[in-house]
Amino acid sequence: MITIDNVKKSFQGNEVLKGISLTIEKNDVVAILGPSGSGKTTFLRCINFLEKADEGKIVFDGIETDLSKASKKEIAAIRKKTAFVFQNYNLFQNKTALENVTEGLIIARKVPKAEAEKIAKEALDKVGLSERYDYYPSQLSGGQQQRVGIARAFAVNPEVILFDEPTSALDPELIGEVLGVMKKLAKEGTTMVVVTHEMSFARDAATKVVFMADGKIVEEGTSKEFFTHPKEERTRQFLRRYLNDYDYLI
Repeated sequence: MITIDNVKKSFQGNEVLKGISLTIEKNDVVAILGPSGSGKTTFLRCINFLEKADEGKIVFDGIETDLSKASKKEIAAIRKKTAFVFQNYNLFQNKTALENVTEGLIIARKVPKAEAEKIAKEALDKVGLSERYDYYPSQLSGGQQQRVGIARAFAVNPEVILFDEPTSALDPELIGEVLGVMKKLAKEGTTMVVVTHEMSFARDAATKVVFMADGKIVEEGTSKEFFTHPKEERTRQFLRRYLNDYDYLI
């Protein structure tokens, strides 16, 4: 479905991505793990042109696009197939939950208002916010705001949803409600690429786990392979740091 090849990106001479390649199949749930500063978020943002890569290509539904030279038309075509869920929600503070979801449908997708509201309500229902249509972000908890963000992404019917550490800004007691929604989407076959520190999500919901460090992919494999039989010592070091029961697993 999506092939990403040799993505490179530097900031002021600091090479953040050193040639990242990844294949994403339909219905895949790809969890990207790694220490802070490994380039995970930058890679995700390059896929959706929120950052401009210095080098690299993406093949989406058979159409190849140069990430460093894409035209506005090419960028719009890829963004129409994708949706992005941000760390810090990125909601319009002066719009209700319903309006936050309909905005992209009406403005970017030219969906008639009545139809957009129907789609938005269905999306909000799906994430458990059927009684919060008319609430503003300031009236919602962090977990509820992030669920609005997920509804907004899901509503545009993308081929893949990109999640950038969707629980990192949440209080611990709110993380579960967001992960629950994401696991539900995963079970329903939604194609997802998720940058995350949530090991339980990667273990339980991911079809593929990618481990990045120092701007490179160190290891990738199925969730079971990754957590029970990692091949690289750098991966094992990471797992020992984040999983209390890792020694038991191997």
